[in-house]
Amino acid sequence: MNHIKQAIRTIPDYPKPGIQFRDVTTLLGDAGAFRAAVDALVYPFAGRKIDKVAGIEARGFILGGAVAHQLSVGFIPVRKKGKLPHDTLSQSYELEYGVDEVEIHADAVSPGETVLIVDDLIATGGTAEAAIKLLRAAGAEVIGASFLVDLPDLGGARRVAATGVPVTRLVEFEGE
Repeated sequence: MNHIKQAIRTIPDYPKPGIQFRDVTTLLGDAGAFRAAVDALVYPFAGRKIDKVAGIEARGFILGGAVAHQLSVGFIPVRKKGKLPHDTLSQSYELEYGVDEVEIHADAVSPGETVLIVDDLIATGGTAEAAIKLLRAAGAEVIGASFLVDLPDLGGARRVAATGVPVTRLVEFEGE
């Protein structure tokens, strides 16, 4: 996992002073690190019954698509409100200063299908928790949530685990 962690660039004071932004685009551009990350995200679920992978906008699309490919299953994009062209289901969640919503197509999942959620980073866990609620409302069984990066000081992994969904994360960075 050290190779994976070293492939992630840290940008200080972005998007505001005091924030250490964890930029996974450098990992995505490193073929070996990208392959290692996808393999590590797939490994805990190899051989398990998974019908679909749900990737959270936007970098979760890249990682989730690669994981879905490796598992030979379908992919569900979890998008911000207003981005999907067909009938949707939505779930709101609270931000530090306001409310946002995520959506999936109403026909993206069938009742009883098992779904793995994938995203690049878990911070406070609000978006991931909203995705879990949304997929469950559609009838899916969410069997796990996998993240490339965890910021444990922000408590997101604990928040997701409190929903009863097991959390996998490849690397941790202390602080924000």
